[in-house]
Amino acid sequence: MGFLGVLLLPFTFIYNSATRFRNYLFDIGFKRSFEFDANVIGVGNLSVGGTGKSPMVEYLIKLLADNYKIATLSRGYGRKTRGFRIANANDSASSIGDEPYQFYNKFKNVNVTVGEERAVAIPHILAELEPDVILMDDAFQHRYVKPGLNIMLTDYSRPFYSDFVLPSGRLRESRKGARRANIIIVTKCREDITEKEMDAIQKEILVYAPKAEICFTSIKYLTPQPVFDNDKFSKNILLFSGIASNQSLIEHVSTHYQIMDEFYFADHHAYNTKDMNGLEERFRRMPIADKCLLTTEKDMVKLLDPTLESTAHHLPIFYIPIETYFVRGGKIFDNMVLNSIKQYSE
Repeated sequence: MGFLGVLLLPFTFIYNSATRFRNYLFDIGFKRSFEFDANVIGVGNLSVGGTGKSPMVEYLIKLLADNYKIATLSRGYGRKTRGFRIANANDSASSIGDEPYQFYNKFKNVNVTVGEERAVAIPHILAELEPDVILMDDAFQHRYVKPGLNIMLTDYSRPFYSDFVLPSGRLRESRKGARRANIIIVTKCREDITEKEMDAIQKEILVYAPKAEICFTSIKYLTPQPVFDNDKFSKNILLFSGIASNQSLIEHVSTHYQIMDEFYFADHHAYNTKDMNGLEERFRRMPIADKCLLTTEKDMVKLLDPTLESTAHHLPIFYIPIETYFVRGGKIFDNMVLNSIKQYSE
């Protein structure tokens, strides 16, 4: 913990006490957690953003989509609408949120929904869509719903067991909250992580979640794709993004391409005309003709907004898709997911 974190300890104590008391009320049943006669799988974390929830939801979609009818449920962070909403062709990142719109844009056979109150949204989903499985995104602290399977993610570079509660650290609640997880996945691991290191990490996690299954994943970066019509990719890059953690993105891009300029917005940033004009100005100043702009898939879907057509669509912007893969525990994870569905279906 740094000097600033120490200064913030009184506020951390207050926040930690409040979240502990809230969890205690759920634990003793004073606050009610709803369980539904449906396959609800939760994906979340203890920390504030950046652990790879969207790639994990996409992994689950790919695992289940051939055999089950799927609906995703997200809060829809950053959207301009409120309440329960089923994504349709008229929606955009501004109306349902960037990550849900990414799911909608990518998986045409999946029903994408948003709703701040998951316990209210799920009955609507069951009545209107009749899915076999509901994938509930970023709802680890939303204890009004108790998933049939609770998956918690923690970033390899900043594991929850060495972090602190807000505002001294990035945890939304104390480390003990990990005990609610059925599976804990250490995400964004180095490709060359050793068995010995994974064993050591697992030992640290089991102190807080002795009954959880521990798995390890990494990120695979795929071939950059054009956002609009321009398909002439260049290795000379202006890199920009609006995500919670840029570390792994920057490491990958700097290894494979030449970053000539870079600009980073806040997580869930809503792009506007001023942003695009600023990026174009920086892009034009790059002293080379062979060049392009590169961003993330999460940012890409926000650039599809019709309001940005005049300022974005003429630029050679590419995005880099990612997918998650298991370094250890993949078969165990798949079986636990499939078995959790089977238990509800019988």
